[in-house]
Amino acid sequence: MSAIVDALKRRGLAPKLVLALAHYDRRKAAADIIAGVTVGLVALPLAMAFAISSGMPPQAGIYTAIVAGTIISACGGSRVQIGGPTGAFVVIVAGIVAVHGVDGLFMCTLMAGVLLLILGLTGMGTAVRFIPRPVVIGFTNGIAILIASTQIRDLFGLQIDKVPGDFLPRMQTLAAHVQTWSPAATLLAAATLAIIVLMTRVSKHVPGSIVALLLGTSAVAFLGWDVETIGTRFGGIPSGLPPIHLPKFHPALIGGLIMPAVTVAMLGAIESLMSAVVADRMSGDRHNSNMELVAQGLANIASPLFGGLPATGAIARTATNIRSGARTPVAGIVHAVTLLLILMFAAPLARHIPLAVLAAILMVVAYNMGEWSEIPDLFRLTKTDVAVWLVTLTLTVFADLTVAVGVGMMLAALLFIHRVAETTTVTVVTEDYVRDGVAHSLQDKEIPPYVAIFRIHGPFLFGATEKLRLIQDHMDTLPEIVILRLRNMTALDGTGLHAIGELADALTASGRHLLLCGARHQPALVMNRPGFHRHVAAENICAHVEDALRRARDLHQQGHRDTA
Repeated sequence: MSAIVDALKRRGLAPKLVLALAHYDRRKAAADIIAGVTVGLVALPLAMAFAISSGMPPQAGIYTAIVAGTIISACGGSRVQIGGPTGAFVVIVAGIVAVHGVDGLFMCTLMAGVLLLILGLTGMGTAVRFIPRPVVIGFTNGIAILIASTQIRDLFGLQIDKVPGDFLPRMQTLAAHVQTWSPAATLLAAATLAIIVLMTRVSKHVPGSIVALLLGTSAVAFLGWDVETIGTRFGGIPSGLPPIHLPKFHPALIGGLIMPAVTVAMLGAIESLMSAVVADRMSGDRHNSNMELVAQGLANIASPLFGGLPATGAIARTATNIRSGARTPVAGIVHAVTLLLILMFAAPLARHIPLAVLAAILMVVAYNMGEWSEIPDLFRLTKTDVAVWLVTLTLTVFADLTVAVGVGMMLAALLFIHRVAETTTVTVVTEDYVRDGVAHSLQDKEIPPYVAIFRIHGPFLFGATEKLRLIQDHMDTLPEIVILRLRNMTALDGTGLHAIGELADALTASGRHLLLCGARHQPALVMNRPGFHRHVAAENICAHVEDALRRARDLHQQGHRDTA
């Protein structure tokens, strides 16, 4: 067995579960069980809400969370990742169902699963980082707006037979039926929002969505409020094990499903790896990108075989898992088992769940996933970064997710070429140039033991930011002051600036200092944005390495005085 594990490690294909079980004990098991049950309860209303918003019955979301959640935890490259249906897929799944039907959705999910599996097995997991941050934020903002718009009908109990799939016709239809609003549904939704907000302030260990779901369902069941529920719209949820559902294969649909399958695969890869990065920061672990994509591929191949939806890593549920004390992937498997037990023994009770409550829960999800706090920072970047973000956001909302990502990436590629060309110079070497270069040279400088110097060579744009992991991976062995020498960094964009800011925050959190020195004209302009100085103070951005070493000496002496 150990020989197999060693072979998998060498190939980079060892699931985190296999590695975790090698040193598993009773204490870890207890922590995983508590975390798994907690996140399972949190996942229940979300799984149903995502399925309903996607145009599928609520049990499809639960089946996805059980099947895909088990596979992602068992085979994935993250120690605490939770997988299942997510809001990112709601809009595209609804569109696929509307155009190609349920069988088309299952075929598309299978095709996306195969693509994800190929990406993982061929080592392309790290390629997702080549998507620039303005594209990711614009895409996420747009999806959040679309999700929120799909919940307005159930949030206010509007009487509409069919809501259009496109954003503008949807908003026009909702506005035309505003007079059909239900006071009871609106009150339930408002109470749900208030409970969730209140619970986040009162206790982070008690999920507000579960409290709101229980209270809202009890109110409808015992007070007899006339609002639409899972029972009135879907007839309830069947109890028992998820049934095996072999999708019908329609060759004629393959051509029309290629682009949706690519979009689902890209969405799954982006969100799962973003979630894994968040999990790394919260847990101190480091995920295996390629193994994570292998698990996502297997999960999306298996999910439609049980009537499920596309699945990926879920950031909010992963964070809940970590905050609840999860130690290993066993917690993710326990989360799936918890949902299975609920499905087998408590499914009949779900018929009383009000759709207004689920809509309010999804409104909170849409707000949380929107990354709205990133927008002010974006406006402090270059106009080109803002333009890429705005175009991606606009196309996501008003056009199509596939078009949005494609155009966003095309713009980012053109800007990449533009930045590299703009910062490439041909100049004559003069005596002044040689004299000015002395202050930047390391040849005649003495580097004290309390300083480590790293350098960035070449353009530091999206796609290159992962290289800063070299510093973060050795955080525990670094001295008190780290100097990042930027003399040979020819260009910097918003994604690179964000990565340097994150490195500065990580070093500060560990009790260390980050100094930057020698930045050329274009990177210096980008770093001069006001928001960046929250991460690296202006006095820690030095003209050259000579200044940086003087600043390091002052910080070192100040630290000694403070501890004396």
